[in-house]
This record gives sequence, structure tokens and C-alpha cells, in this order.
Amino acid sequence: MQSHSPTTPFGRRSLSLAHVASQMVATERPPEKIVHKWKIFHAICTARPRLGVSERSLSVLNALLTFHPETALTGESDLIVFPSNHQLTRRAHGMPASTLRRHLAVLVDAGLIVRRDSPNGKRYARKDNAGEIELAFGFDLSPLVVRSEEIESLAADIEAEARALKLVRERITLCRRDIAKMIATGIEEAVPTRRGGQGPADWQVVHAAFRAIVDQIPRTATRQQLEPIADELSQLADDVLNLLEAHIKSKNSSANESHSERHIQNSKPDTPIDLEPVLREGRAAGAEPKPQPSRVGEGAYPLGMVLSACPDIVDYAKGGVSNWRDFLATAAVVRSMLGISPSAWEEAQKVMGEVPAAIVVACILQRGTAINSAGGYLRGLTRKAEVGEFSLGPILMAQINSRRRDKQRA
Repeated sequence: MQSHSPTTPFGRRSLSLAHVASQMVATERPPEKIVHKWKIFHAICTARPRLGVSERSLSVLNALLTFHPETALTGESDLIVFPSNHQLTRRAHGMPASTLRRHLAVLVDAGLIVRRDSPNGKRYARKDNAGEIELAFGFDLSPLVVRSEEIESLAADIEAEARALKLVRERITLCRRDIAKMIATGIEEAVPTRRGGQGPADWQVVHAAFRAIVDQIPRTATRQQLEPIADELSQLADDVLNLLEAHIKSKNSSANESHSERHIQNSKPDTPIDLEPVLREGRAAGAEPKPQPSRVGEGAYPLGMVLSACPDIVDYAKGGVSNWRDFLATAAVVRSMLGISPSAWEEAQKVMGEVPAAIVVACILQRGTAINSAGGYLRGLTRKAEVGEFSLGPILMAQINSRRRDKQRA
């Protein structure tokens, strides 16, 4: 007599059409099909967001798979496992029974397992006279065999999407680094932004365009959101590089044109060279004490703490920021890009000190579009510092806490 395969769950659990569909899938197992149980489990872990299961549910599925004696799940063998809740709890690292039942229901609803309940709801196997399992009541793993191609395809799609997202993030990071350092070079070398331009270039406009693109980047973004931003940054990086290359070509051209004239002027061996004024100036300069850079605030706040609060300033450093000298040099470049006038900068350095003023500039850069006028903001803090109402510590801590909250939200 052929035994009846149970369809409905025991007790108060209801039967849904999704459960019936899962049971139909389980009956469509090709006899010749073989699936490695741990490979399909790893694919399920990757495809978890699309399958609608949590990490805890996967822990329960992992425990269920350990009760199947073979590594291969085949279309011919019986794939029903029948552990008790006590055994499952032990293999699920002590998961409470109530939590275990909830995650078993999630796996059933997701169509990864099928419930085959006994008349009294217990899980067990009935054996024949030869000791072979004749009928088992528990959880059927057949859907893993039938749906293996579907699950592996979902996992492959997710892995491909993750790789594409990683690539576009790397592309954005490289473009941000290149643009920031090329802008810094353009300011220091007074590269014109237009052909025939005279004097320092208007790099503040370029920097404003750069920050406008960067400020569009969400904390948590998809590949579709990041790809247009990466394209904009790539285009801007190409444009800035073209400016620098054009300037180099123009300088080389000018140097070649004047080479012969300099050669004629310098080819007179009897031309007297008066080094005495230089020597006198050197002796006089050596007699006077050299001004030392300000150290105010350098010991109060560690450089690592400042960079943790304001990491964006590192993008503008030529060789990184490994000491306070690098930090001060980079802050001077950033000050110009933010549109802070030399008078406001000198006044802030005089009142606050060289290092605190540079730290304030780094904080202004980090806050981005939240500050409309960087120069006005710095002047306001300078006025507070003059009357003793300014403290750098709360600003740094607020910046660190803001970054920590952003990371937690992400």
C-alpha cells in the first residue's frame, strides 16, 4: 500500500496557496539531479535579501542540513529530516524554542523547505522490517534541489551587482582624490583656467563645482545612483587635467622660444658676478633670530583626532598628512579654495593661533554646503575667540559625533 504524503500542517497552523505551491515544486524533483548541500546553502546566503530570509533563519537551515547524512542532495533519495526541537536548538547554537519555531515558519513561507507533519505533530521516521526508513515526518529539503538553478542565478546577480557597486565606488574615490590634489596644484602653481589668462586662476569656481558633485553622494547609495555621479566626476577630472597639461605645454613652449637668448646672454665668460650683496644679506639674516611657527593648540588635540573629525582635508594634501606641518600646508590651500580672504585668514591665525585656525578651516571644509560663507563663518569665530567665547573642543567633538551617527545610519 502506498503511503499518503501529508499536505497540511499540524495544529493551528494554516495552509496557504504558497505552501501548496512549494509542495508542488518538491514533487517535481528530477531523479537524476544532484546538488551539493553546502554549495546551495552558500548560494542561499548570498541570495538571502531576494529570498526574504534573515541570518537567523539561515542558521536554522544550516542546522537542518546537518541532519541529512549525505553531502549530496539527489532526486532519488529521501530528503526529509526529522530532528526534534531540542536537537535543532543545540545545533542552532542554543536558539530559544520560540525563536526556532518562528524561523522554521519563515523557511517554509520562503519555499526553501516543506513541512511534513505527523498525525500528532512529532517528527520521526517509521522503518520497515529491513530497518530502512519507510515513512518520515519532518522537513522536506526537496525544494533546495528543484530550485537550485533559480537560487544560484539570484546569487550570481547579487554578486555581479556587488562587484559593479564596488567598482563605481572605487571610481568615485579615485576621481575625488585626483580632482582635489589637481585643484591644490593649480592654486599653488597659479595655473590659469582659461587660455591667455593672467595671474592666479579662478580655482574657487572649479572647487565649488567639485563640492557640488560630491555633496550629491548619499550615505547609502545604489549603483544606479552612483554611476551618474561617477560620470560627472570623471568628466571634471579630465577637464582639470587638461588645464594642467595645457599650462605645462605653454610653459615648455615659452622656455624653448627664449632658450637661445638666455644662451647668448650667459655665454660671456668674463661677465663679473657680484655675490657680495647676497653674502651680506645672508650674514645679516643669519644674525637675526628666525621666526618659529606657532605651536598653539598642537599638543591640546592630537592630529589623529582632528583627521578623524575632518578626514576630507586629506584629499587635498600632496603627500598625505603625517604631521602638523603637512596639515598647516594643506589648510592654507583649502582656505583659498573655500574663498576665505587672506585678511580673514591672517586675523584668525593671529587671534586663535596657527594650528587652531587650520583646524577650523578643516571643519568648515568637512561641513560642506552647511556653511554658506566660509569667510564670514571664520570671522564670526574669530570675534568669539577675541572675547574668550570660542572653544575648539566642542566643534571637534560635534564633528566626530556627527560622523559616528552617519556611520551608524549607514
